[in-house]
Amino acid sequence: MGFLIWHVSLRWRASLDRALAPLGITATQYSVLASLHGLSRNGDRPSQRELAEFSGLAPIYISKLVRSLERAGLLHRADSPADSRAVQLTLTERGVEVVRAGVATVRALEEQRLVPLGGRDSEQSATLRELLLALLRHAEATDDARLPSPAALNLADDVPSERQESP
Repeated sequence: MGFLIWHVSLRWRASLDRALAPLGITATQYSVLASLHGLSRNGDRPSQRELAEFSGLAPIYISKLVRSLERAGLLHRADSPADSRAVQLTLTERGVEVVRAGVATVRALEEQRLVPLGGRDSEQSATLRELLLALLRHAEATDDARLPSPAALNLADDVPSERQESP
């Protein structure tokens, strides 16, 4: 079973990378930008460490990704007034645009990839999601490995599209 999950994951990620390439980002960069968007929703300016904890990525990897995304003009880093060792993160306007476009891309890809189960919103897809979350929660409870938080797994669902934001 692990072999099947691994292969589905590899193909899903490769598809995500191809689909997100026109936006100039990879699947990993998308996950960081979408995580930052979710963490910033209430006006918060999360630190790199908070972003690492939320996304399940190693802090050193987040640091490298953040620098790359800053050079691309998608986010801004600033020293934290509360902790001279910490860096606070915010998305730029362009970063927000890329996240929103990425959400549409990810949702379309999910719909396409989940056709055999009846589509993204089908009962079978919901069951699969619950089963995968159960496996992830069990792994979190029993493994030392850093894993994404359950909230980070809802990136495509939690980032509001422009349609949802307009009155």
